[in-house]
Amino acid sequence: MKAFNYERATSLAEAVAKVSHIKGAKFIAGGTNLVDLMKLQIETPTHLIDINDLGLDKIEASADGGLRIGALVRNTDLAANQQVRRDYAVLSRALLAGASGQLRNQATTAGNLLQRTRCPYFYDTNMPCNKREPNSGCSAIGGYSRLHAIVGVSNSCIATHPSDMAIAMRLLDATVETVRPNGSIRTIPIAELHRLPENTPHIEHTLEAGELITAVTLPKPVGGTHIYRKVRDRASYAFALISVAAIVQRDGTGRVAVGGVAHKPWRVEAAERDMPRGAKALTAGILANAQTTHDNAFKVLLVERTIASVLNEVKG
Repeated sequence: MKAFNYERATSLAEAVAKVSHIKGAKFIAGGTNLVDLMKLQIETPTHLIDINDLGLDKIEASADGGLRIGALVRNTDLAANQQVRRDYAVLSRALLAGASGQLRNQATTAGNLLQRTRCPYFYDTNMPCNKREPNSGCSAIGGYSRLHAIVGVSNSCIATHPSDMAIAMRLLDATVETVRPNGSIRTIPIAELHRLPENTPHIEHTLEAGELITAVTLPKPVGGTHIYRKVRDRASYAFALISVAAIVQRDGTGRVAVGGVAHKPWRVEAAERDMPRGAKALTAGILANAQTTHDNAFKVLLVERTIASVLNEVKG
């Protein structure tokens, strides 16, 4: 790990000002992703601004009947919150499917959303990776790609977004609240927070330099059966091969988001009108124009069968 400066911010204004004005500065909260990458010298910040003392750790009802989740709410606390368990059960289940208990105790809501989209080649500094070093090449393309993306891919990157929580947030139409370095407040629909790789896979989100997430808001609860189904190689502490977050109504309508298939949480609202027609029709819309490799072509059928299992569970 390379040497760096560290300090605790005492206000939002101080935090965003320092990260925007100090070259190589980054925010740190739980640090569950950033510190690992610093140890490998994949991330080499010169200055860390600790934001844990800024009071962004509250879960509160919003005026419109939804829920406002502070950026520093720990994953364990969010999953255990009674209102989340009652009204946003898919989110609680997604959180409990992610990482280990120890990591959930430390990881934050904002940090979970902003963890690096990555693959095994990203961690291997001996291999080319456009996310680590732009224009160096993608080792996964033409390499071992069983875990990799099948939709929204580019010639520059086929990594998948690792967050379980983000899939549920996308399903729930969450909104991200931020503060910019100039002090202005911004709200970003979660569908617009994460970027597809295109030619710049190292740019993973739409936040500006120094912009800080302060909260995530959920709209008024959506009734129906909430399900999060994660398919993985190990029973715990493993990223999804694919995951399915769903809210299904008695008449067969609903909404579906899928993880493990793209560079960002993947939801195709237009495809959801085919939900009453069954898993095959729904999957065809969600994975339209899929670009698979020899190693990951199985994911198309795996998504279909997992969606079928979810729909059958609701039918009882």
